[in-house]
Amino acid sequence: MDQLRAIRYFIAVAESGSFTEASRLLRVPSSSLSRRVSDLERQLGAALLERSTRLVRLTEVGERYYRDTKEILARLAQSDEAVGQYHARPVGVLRISCQTDFGQQCLLPLLDDFQQAFPHITLDITLSDDLVDLGPDGVDIAIRGGTAPEKRLVAVRLRDNNFIPVASPDYLDRQGRPARPQDLAGHQALIYRTPMGPVPWMGEEAGQWQRLSPQVAAVSNDGAWLIGQALASRGILMLPRWAVEKELAQGSLEALALKVSISPGSQLGVYLLYQHSRYYIPKIREAVDFLVARLKA
Repeated sequence: MDQLRAIRYFIAVAESGSFTEASRLLRVPSSSLSRRVSDLERQLGAALLERSTRLVRLTEVGERYYRDTKEILARLAQSDEAVGQYHARPVGVLRISCQTDFGQQCLLPLLDDFQQAFPHITLDITLSDDLVDLGPDGVDIAIRGGTAPEKRLVAVRLRDNNFIPVASPDYLDRQGRPARPQDLAGHQALIYRTPMGPVPWMGEEAGQWQRLSPQVAAVSNDGAWLIGQALASRGILMLPRWAVEKELAQGSLEALALKVSISPGSQLGVYLLYQHSRYYIPKIREAVDFLVARLKA
């Protein structure tokens, strides 16, 4: 039995929920597709699918087998692509996933230059703060903030991602400049929300880090909107320095000299992530080298 073909047939049935639809998508006779999936089940000694006159769905063990084989086929496709493009020029679709605020502020402005340099690469850009898997999710390069990721990926640190407190001069003139982290309790706070929830504000006093409890004025996962709220003098904001460097340079926001953090003791950074085995694919190699050269600070 051609097990690889049978697995592809099985995945098509699992995703479409129908032998008829899977045979139409694969352009093979329904009887042939059904026979190969049945042969696969006999070889494995387990029922992968529950069949009825109305629908087909995965069994419990079928769900596990589907997840595992889906990842295997994704890795096989990547290997085929790598071999096929080893000596080729940079061509094809390049999928980049980047955290939203960094993407809008730092990544997107560079892409016109990238496309001029590599006109045969088609960009597929997703801005999202959700975590992605570079294998099964089909992402070539990811840019994420946080701590250093798992070692199975190559992680290039682009810049620091430590949060700093900022506010407009007008707000500070009206409400006063906090001298100690604990003084923030009497101020309005603009809170950034990550996919794990709102970031906590921590302050150091006498060598001890304590959670701060400012008055919450607004919460959002949109850094640009929160910056707008800070510029409108609606409160104190905590964001990475790279996110507010333009406003700091213009003087429209002011950095507060306070020992505060969202993750005491952690060296947070923005990382460019890719799979080491795929670096020699021309489109990925050129993109990694270009982005690291332009984004690393």
